[in-house]
Amino acid sequence: MRTIGIMNRVLKELFRDKRTLALMFIAPILVMLLMSVIFNTNSTTNVNVGTVAVTQKLNKEMGDIKHVDVKTYDTQTAAKRALHDEKIDAIIKKNGHNYSLTYANTDSSKTATVKLAFKNALTATSIRQLKTALKKSTTGMAKLQAELLAMQKQQAASATAGATTATTAAAKQAAATKAKSTTTSTKSTSQQTPKITNHYVYGDKNTGYFAKMLPILMGFFVFFFVFLISGMALLKERTTGTLDRLLATPVKRSSIVFGYMLSYGILAVIQTIVIVLVTVWLLGIEVVGNMASVVVINLLLALVALAFGILLSTFANSEFQMMQFIPLVVIPQVFFSGIIPLDSMAKWVSDISYVIPLKYSGDAVNAIIMRGASLFDEGWNILVLLVFLVALTILNVVGLRRYRKV
Repeated sequence: MRTIGIMNRVLKELFRDKRTLALMFIAPILVMLLMSVIFNTNSTTNVNVGTVAVTQKLNKEMGDIKHVDVKTYDTQTAAKRALHDEKIDAIIKKNGHNYSLTYANTDSSKTATVKLAFKNALTATSIRQLKTALKKSTTGMAKLQAELLAMQKQQAASATAGATTATTAAAKQAAATKAKSTTTSTKSTSQQTPKITNHYVYGDKNTGYFAKMLPILMGFFVFFFVFLISGMALLKERTTGTLDRLLATPVKRSSIVFGYMLSYGILAVIQTIVIVLVTVWLLGIEVVGNMASVVVINLLLALVALAFGILLSTFANSEFQMMQFIPLVVIPQVFFSGIIPLDSMAKWVSDISYVIPLKYSGDAVNAIIMRGASLFDEGWNILVLLVFLVALTILNVVGLRRYRKV
């Protein structure tokens, strides 16, 4: 009976806590719906290929392949500029009878798609050429047979055996010569196998999709742990009464917020540097740009996570409720950060990513690591992260008003 009594008391307390009930039952449903929308969208990979001095037939064969868009360029310099500006994903250049392929390789799935598309298009073009050569050969053989038949008729009409023998020998020799030339032409056509050379702007042929995920995962772990630690810490200050006593003093709310952000910000700086260095050196990721720029972007993201965690802690009454914010706040960061290609989603789904801080830090870090971009090149992403930081800080200052006692 005592066990039943304890159970009844706990259930009554839970049912009185509407926020906990909502987070327990509504949050999982929202996450499942979100996953359904994302993973049921078009998961195909669209690629843009630039070609230089490639035949129209091969361009047409590649353009007819689904999800492959072919753009022709007059010079390789123009194609490389387009590759650098992310307008295309690969360059195909014909050198005589051979081909040179250059891949951006920032996304291994796009690299694999380009390789497969080119191989299929080249095979289809070769088959068409063989069919044409075979057709010409068949036509030539038919003409040859007609000529032989005419010569045989002429032979039958000849009066002398010597003339007949000479004519027959000449006919046979002509037939053999023509057949040999036709066979040689067909054989030479079939033996012309082009040589394909692959080049990679980032990484090499062994670079996998994890290389694209790693810069985003780096930012995610920075965001997640800073968010969790800062939120839990401020929540502890509230539940133990420390924050109430501090708010009872003449100290400004802005000073309190900045004090917490600076204190936990120092820990966030150390944590961010450790995560970035370990990720780059231990996992062996290739960094084309400046390593310091990668650290700066992740530090800015850590400050955003810090302000975000402090803000959400004001809406939680316990550590349990703070943990329940993770599915609603942290998991969507993963879905819309770029780990799942946004260009394969419906437009209204991908538009949600523009309110996700991790999306901007992921874009900036990817550009620095894979394309060697500088901080000045990523000014827009940095500006958006600063806007997030300022807005969240202001909301924190305003949010402390509800706890002010005097």
